[in-house]
Parts: sequence; C-alpha cells; structure tokens
Amino acid sequence: MGFQLGSVLLDACVLAVVMKEDTYGYKLTQEVKQIMDVSESTLYPVLRRLQKDGYLTTYDQPFQGRNRRYYSVTPQGREQFLQFYEQWKHFRGKIDDIMDGGMNR
Repeated sequence: MGFQLGSVLLDACVLAVVMKEDTYGYKLTQEVKQIMDVSESTLYPVLRRLQKDGYLTTYDQPFQGRNRRYYSVTPQGREQFLQFYEQWKHFRGKIDDIMDGGMNR
C-alpha cells in the first residue's frame, strides 16, 4: 500500500535533494524515486516550475561530450524549503499522534 503524495510534498522533496548538492535531472529522479513513485515526465515539469518560481537555477556542465543540466537552490528556494520543512514537522507530528493512538488499543 502506498500513500498519495501531493505536489507540495513533491516540491519539498525535490528542494531537499537539491539542498544537499547541485544535481542533474536523472540523478534527482532516482533519489526521489526511492521514497515516492515519480517518473521523469512528472519531475521535469516540477523542476521547470520551481525554476520559474525562483527556487531553482540551472547551469550546464560538459559530461562525456554533451552538456548536462544541473539544478541549484537559490536563496529564495532555501527559504521555501525551510518553510516546507517546518510545515512537514508539524504535519508529521499530527500524523504520529493519530497513528500512535491506534497502537494503544
């Protein structure tokens, strides 16, 4: 069984991965796939939107004769991630309270 994850949580996860280090799309997709079912065709529009919103920036770097596009978090993206993280901690605490209550029966 899997839980449905909304677009805001996907945004938060993408920002969290890029906060660790600048990364390129395929590697980012592989990291996010470890925690949620997401395809590259789903992730690239998210990356473009986060870039349009000013949370990510890109740069190209040569790799094996081609350019690889890397994503980097902007200062505005760091602020947004911290807001997401605070909201996540609050949400997670509420879910833990509910789930823990079910274990006490």
